[in-house]
Amino acid sequence: MMHIKEEVSRCLLCEEAPCTKACQNGDPARAIRAIRFDNAKNAWQWTRDCSEADLERAEQACIHYDRPVRIRQLLGAVSGSPTPTDKTAPSLAIDFCGIHCENPFFLASSAICTNYEMVAKAFDMGWAGVFYKTICKQEIREVSPRFDAVKHGTSFAGFRNMEQLSENPYTVDFDILRRLKHNYPSKVVVASVMGKYEEEWAELAKMAEEAGCDAVELNFSCPQMRLSGMGSDVGQNPELVAIYTTSVKSHVKIPVIPKMTPNITHMRLPAMSAYFAGADAISAINTIKSVTMSPEAAVSGKWTISGYSGRAVKPIALRYIYQMASNSVLNGSHGKRVELSGIGGIETWRDALEFIQLGCSNVQVCTAVMEYGYRIIDDLVLGLQTYMAERHISRLDELVGEQLPNFVLPSDLDRDTKVFPKIDRDHCIGCGRCYVSCRDGGHQAIAFDNATRQPRIIGAKCVGCHLCRLVCPTGSIGLTKRIRKD
Repeated sequence: MMHIKEEVSRCLLCEEAPCTKACQNGDPARAIRAIRFDNAKNAWQWTRDCSEADLERAEQACIHYDRPVRIRQLLGAVSGSPTPTDKTAPSLAIDFCGIHCENPFFLASSAICTNYEMVAKAFDMGWAGVFYKTICKQEIREVSPRFDAVKHGTSFAGFRNMEQLSENPYTVDFDILRRLKHNYPSKVVVASVMGKYEEEWAELAKMAEEAGCDAVELNFSCPQMRLSGMGSDVGQNPELVAIYTTSVKSHVKIPVIPKMTPNITHMRLPAMSAYFAGADAISAINTIKSVTMSPEAAVSGKWTISGYSGRAVKPIALRYIYQMASNSVLNGSHGKRVELSGIGGIETWRDALEFIQLGCSNVQVCTAVMEYGYRIIDDLVLGLQTYMAERHISRLDELVGEQLPNFVLPSDLDRDTKVFPKIDRDHCIGCGRCYVSCRDGGHQAIAFDNATRQPRIIGAKCVGCHLCRLVCPTGSIGLTKRIRKD
């Protein structure tokens, strides 16, 4: 039996994929990419005209370092469904800070948007906007190497980044932003800036406005600045957040968006300071201070604390977004609502959806682009449109914050019922992982027959924790109906 997620993760997502070149009537590489980025139901459309011989040639052309991806089996294991066409697809347009956006997907301020050519390419491919790499007036001197990763197979589980701000002269960057807005008037161009003192914050923001930028982001959150008093040093100080935000607001008319640091216990404190200083929106999160120690990533034999991003940080980012979105002051229960731009571990459309359902009307992507390229925008858009079509939702803003009412305090969770796991005998391969984990890390509620290699749930001991379901490598453990505890 082939496990779809395991097999699709083996695909190297090649540039100018040899499998597609070898296929005369379709694009198997695009189909595999759709499956990889949570669009399996749409994969059929790129290989619907492929013959068995086409797909066999595609497999033979696969340049995998181990063995070819089983393209025929992979495509045969996923079911297709009608894909929304340009005429039937729901619109992903949404307004953010009064700015019309063709979709909610933006490049986050980082290495993925450091010059005109990069951003222009992203715009051409369908990204709605950019939070350009942070502009400052200080000299930026970077280290080498500056990146590291905690890997799962060939993919990043988490990504460590020691990069700081734009290395371009600030006048060059503002000229780039001016040209981008002139040549792409329907795209949203946001300047991210960082000053050393109050007047510098205001000066850079004013230059952004004069360059034609739609908004300005205030980077209060970079965790690896070489100079003190900048980056996350500001975001951890509510008083400085208030001073700098107030100063910028008094100098520009375009929306002002402070970017919060996660390297703090209560983000609501600096967020509230930004709110009362007049911020139009808040973006969160920036990277999380961390340490990785791979020898290859050492800088002349030394390590330091730096920022961590990628899939591993998404649950932390969602926590901060939820806490801000549910705050009665920030969410407009007593006055003006501050809009939210979500960042942190967004790789698929479903990741983006979670941020939107917690209150974000805009999401920013960085690490996934660094790993897979701008092309992921195709599946971000397609996946979200398909989801909306299936739910008969015509406007994206209908999804903004829809899951907030389903969050409660731990004390309010249902503690009188439980859900037993259920083993699918037809798919269980008898590896015993569930037994080992339950025995050593759970409640000893699974028995295992070594002769038949069959696990069995011991109902009297099972508490419904579902560790067994999470460790099952074949997805052979599911859910039963929720019942009252004895």
